[in-house]
Amino acid sequence: MAIIPPPHASTPATAFERLLTIMDDLRLNCPWDKKQTLESLRHLTIEEVYELSDSILSADMPEIKKELGDIMLHLVFYARIASETNDFNIADVLNGICEKLINRHPHIYSDVEVNDENDVKRNWEQIKLKEGNKSVLGGVPASLPALVKASRIQEKARGVGFDWEEKSQVWAKVEEEMQEFRNEFNAEDESTIDHERAEGEFGDLLFSLINYARFININPEDALEKTNRKFIKRFQYLESKAAENGKKLHDMSLNEMDIFWNEAKKI
Repeated sequence: MAIIPPPHASTPATAFERLLTIMDDLRLNCPWDKKQTLESLRHLTIEEVYELSDSILSADMPEIKKELGDIMLHLVFYARIASETNDFNIADVLNGICEKLINRHPHIYSDVEVNDENDVKRNWEQIKLKEGNKSVLGGVPASLPALVKASRIQEKARGVGFDWEEKSQVWAKVEEEMQEFRNEFNAEDESTIDHERAEGEFGDLLFSLINYARFININPEDALEKTNRKFIKRFQYLESKAAENGKKLHDMSLNEMDIFWNEAKKI
């Protein structure tokens, strides 16, 4: 017998309750949903977060709404699974984040005064240490992509005052790291290059560039992804124009390809 689905909801609270009811129905009656575990959902959740990221970069509001719903489903799914073993339920999750937000915003829910967002960030990191974190950097997930991790490390260090004072100092560091990398990797005889040292210097250079981006309010992850998309768009134009002219890229000279590439840059 088919289950009658809960009706469309008109308020946030009833809409959330509707999702919880549907989740219960699926977990009890759907063969696929019944088999899922925290581990089996993990890679799917990561995929959904990346899809949300794509839709945000595309400024596609209908798609953002859809992806938020997908992620919300996953969050409810995890809580439902945990409730079956009496570890926690969705109310515990929601109350937990509410308590954290209240505790970490004493300038809102207590008498602490702040002047700007930097004060808020400093208070946040200090409160986390009082809560038991052994290191300011302890909250940076080990599995984050390296570029994102570098940004988060720098932001957290800044939160406790470990930072450059002026952006000119940061740029001087970029130039210093660039020169050190060139010194390691600019030998004419490649067999004499110490690749491990060159790799280390290149990592230092990237870290310093990410730091400078932070100082001028550029998100390096977003910036690089936009450049990736720009390159893909232009390269696909190059491919399409080559095909229109009955050519294949591997048979074309670089000068021939540059003609179409420069056209793509004007679009």
